[in-house]
Amino acid sequence: MAMATRRTDGMSRAMRSVLSGRAWSVGLVVATVLATALTIWLSFGLYNQREAEQRRQDLLAAARQSALNFTSLDYRHYDRDSANVLEGATGDFRKQFAAQTEELTQLVTQNKSVSDGQVLEAGIVRSDEHSARVLVVADSKVTNTAAPKGEARTYRLQLDLVQRNGRWLTSDVEFVG
Repeated sequence: MAMATRRTDGMSRAMRSVLSGRAWSVGLVVATVLATALTIWLSFGLYNQREAEQRRQDLLAAARQSALNFTSLDYRHYDRDSANVLEGATGDFRKQFAAQTEELTQLVTQNKSVSDGQVLEAGIVRSDEHSARVLVVADSKVTNTAAPKGEARTYRLQLDLVQRNGRWLTSDVEFVG
């Protein structure tokens, strides 16, 4: 009987060795799969984070430019300046501004108005992939026939923007207090 015990003992050691090797292999495969899945998940999260940050930067740049265009108008170049406003506009805002352009051209020319705007700050109130609301604070020095030495003005603007053909365009501008 001692012989049978040795054989069983020898076989069980061999089996334990094989099973241990298989368990080790399965463990490595599982660890590799988990590490790969985690890497993909983290990479996807990082990509989404970078995409959101780029959208945020693009949105703020568009809002700042729109506010700058809106607060920087010169009667000597009003056609160019109003075209800049319209280039970054869409929807009702574009229609309203375009409808008033002829009247505004006469008014700024008659008063020899020059407004030199500067954006001080901009912040996103809300945004998604296709629309946003941005608050902008801008200063402007305005000279005209009534104020030849210039007059400082501060604007608080609420801009609604929408994304059209890969560009953020202003769809509404409101003065907020």
